Amino acid sequence: MNLPIHIKGIIFDLDGTLVESSLDFSLIRQQIGCPEDIDLLIYVEKLSCKVAQSKANQIILEHEYQDAMNAKPIKGMTEIIEAISHANIPTAIVTRNSLAASKMKVKQNNIAIDHVLTREDYPAKPAPDALLAIAAQWQIHPQHIIYVGDYLYDIQAANNAGMIACFINHGIESDYQYLADIVIEELSQLQPLFTKNTQHN
Repeated sequence: MNLPIHIKGIIFDLDGTLVESSLDFSLIRQQIGCPEDIDLLIYVEKLSCKVAQSKANQIILEHEYQDAMNAKPIKGMTEIIEAISHANIPTAIVTRNSLAASKMKVKQNNIAIDHVLTREDYPAKPAPDALLAIAAQWQIHPQHIIYVGDYLYDIQAANNAGMIACFINHGIESDYQYLADIVIEELSQLQPLFTKNTQHN
C-alpha cells in the first residue's frame, strides 16, 4: 500500500464495512414499489404523495431497525479502530442509514467513533456533502483523508469529495472496484497505513 501522501484522517462507511448487514433491499423495493434501476432513497424522496412517502420511509426504518438489532462487528473492526486511535488520527462514520439504526449499531458493537453522520444530516452518498463537512470540521484537506466503504456509492462519494477511496471487498472482487484508489479484502490490511503515519509523526 504505497500512498504518496500523508493520511491525516479516516472516515468509514458503517454497514458492510464496520458491521455486518443483512438488509434485504430487494424486499424493501418490492414493499415500497421501487424499480431496481432507481436509487431507493431518491425514489422515496421524489414520491409526490406525502402519505405514500411517509409509509415508504417507515418501511425502510423498520427494516433498518431490525437489521441494527442483529448487527455484528466485521472481522478486525475493533483492532483497526484501536490502531487508528493510537496513531492519533481522527475518525468518523458516514452512512446512508438512519440516525436511530446507526446509533444502535455503534452502541451494540462498541464502536469507538463518536462522530457519526447519517442521511438525516446531509444528502446521502454518493453526494460528497457529509464527507466535505467532516473535512471542514477537522480542518484537513480532503486529499489527506481516506474513506473506507464496501459499495459503489462509497467509492463515488470519496471521488466526488476528492478523498482517497478505499474499497473493502471481503475477498469478492467487484466489477467497479477499479474506481477505488485502494482495494482491501479485510480491515486489518489498513494497519500498515497507520503504522506508517505513526512513524512519520
